[in-house]
Formats: sequence, structure tokens, C-alpha cells
Amino acid sequence: MISGLLQYEFLQNAFLTGIIIGIIAPLLGVFVVVRRQSLIADALSHVTLGGIAFSLYMDKKILANPVGLNPLYMGMAFSIIGSLLIEKLRTVYKHYQELAIPIIMSGGLGLSVIFISLADGFNTDLFSYLFGSVSAVSRADLWTIIAVAVVVITIVIFLYKELFLISFDEDHAKASGIPTKWIHFVFIILVAMVIAASMRIVGVLLVSSLMTLPVAASMRLANGFKQMIVYSVLFGEIAVFGGLISAYYLDLAPGGTIVMISISILLMAIGYKKVKVRKA
Repeated sequence: MISGLLQYEFLQNAFLTGIIIGIIAPLLGVFVVVRRQSLIADALSHVTLGGIAFSLYMDKKILANPVGLNPLYMGMAFSIIGSLLIEKLRTVYKHYQELAIPIIMSGGLGLSVIFISLADGFNTDLFSYLFGSVSAVSRADLWTIIAVAVVVITIVIFLYKELFLISFDEDHAKASGIPTKWIHFVFIILVAMVIAASMRIVGVLLVSSLMTLPVAASMRLANGFKQMIVYSVLFGEIAVFGGLISAYYLDLAPGGTIVMISISILLMAIGYKKVKVRKA
């Protein structure tokens, strides 16, 4: 494994990307879960799939470019547009804001099916985006993900207090003069970017699990919000490393192995909490 990492660029790309995704996905996932918007990740992943399918369709049927477009960028563009539409619909349905998520999810899934059918169905490239692939991560993808990570971590550091307050008490945040509307927009765009960036490793259909499962496990163990962030990132990294190593040796899609390790961590956290409560 170590010799492979030193020798093959695609393994280096995959593991470096995994390290980054293991940090930024749970980091944003903590705020997403606390805001009770866990399904946003699912909705935007379906929209991202629509962007990927559209990119593959354009490359295959219209542009006929042998080099090809990078579907990562088109998926990210679709995801950002979807995130903005969710925020817009939340203002339209003020008393039923959760309705915005299934609307966008349905639209994203519908677009995906249309573009997949126009591109003559599934192919190897699309499967790698759906379920993740170690060999699919290019150096260009790695640099894009590094740029996304820098933006995400910088904004979270500078807006930490505002994001914290909005997540727990939005009415108080508004009364305090915090521009909640714009922070909502910035935050959901960050979520969209992370989902699109994570699809190479985890896969579009499984990326939401990396934003929620480590957080769910950390909620059973953490004694405070900052500790929950630390535990979430730690569990995310364990899941990513374990998933990538398992995928390498067992020749499996990394997305599935990462998710199953995340579920195992969650079950152990739940079990540990129950044992601790009984002893107390």
C-alpha cells in the first residue's frame, strides 16, 4: 500500500482528496444536522448528479471533444444553482420551508434521468461518479478540492459565531442584527460545493452520508459543540481512510466501504453511550 502511494499518482490523489473531504464534509455536516436540514445534502447530491449527467451528455452528443469536460465543474454549478433555489423556495413557503428540499430533489432526479437517457444510458464514467472511484480522481480534481477546502474552512472560521447562533436560535440572531439571509446563502453554497467536490471519492448517491453519519456518532459522545466538530472530523477521517484502504485491497467502490465504516462507528458510539449510562 505504501509503495503504491509512492509510485502511483492516482493513489496519491485519492488519499489526499480523502483527507480533505474527511475534514470539510463533517465540518459542514455539524451545522447542517444542528439546523435539522440533513436532507439538504441528499437533495443537492441529486442535483449534482443532474449536472454530471448533463456534462457527459454534452461531451458525448454535442461537443464530441476527445479531451472532455470535467463533470466536477458542471456538477458543482448545478449544485450551487440548486442550493440557491432551495433558499428561494424557503422564502416562498415560509410556513412549510421543508417543502423546498423534496421539490429540488425531485427536479434534480428528473434532470438526471433525462440527461442519462439522452446520453444513451449508464457508462463507466457515470458509475464512478455515482459510487466513487479511487482511480477516477485526477490531479485537476485534487486542486479543485483543495481550493474548495480553503474557501470552506476560511469562511467557517470567520463566520463561526454567526453560524453557531443561527443554527441554534435564528430569531435571536436576527434580533442581534446578524444578516441571516446572506449567511444562509453563503452556507448553503458551501454545502453545495462540498457535495460536488466529494463525489469523486464517496460518490454522488452516498456523499450525504459523510456529512451526517460522523455527526450522528459524535452527538452521542460529545459534551459541547466544538467537541462535536472535533469528533465528527475524526470519525470522518477514520471512515475515509478505512474505506479507501478497504477499497484498494478488496477492489471495491470506496463510497460503499466509507459508508459502512461510518455506520459501524455510529453503532459503536450508540453502544458505548448505552453502556456508560447503565454504569452511571
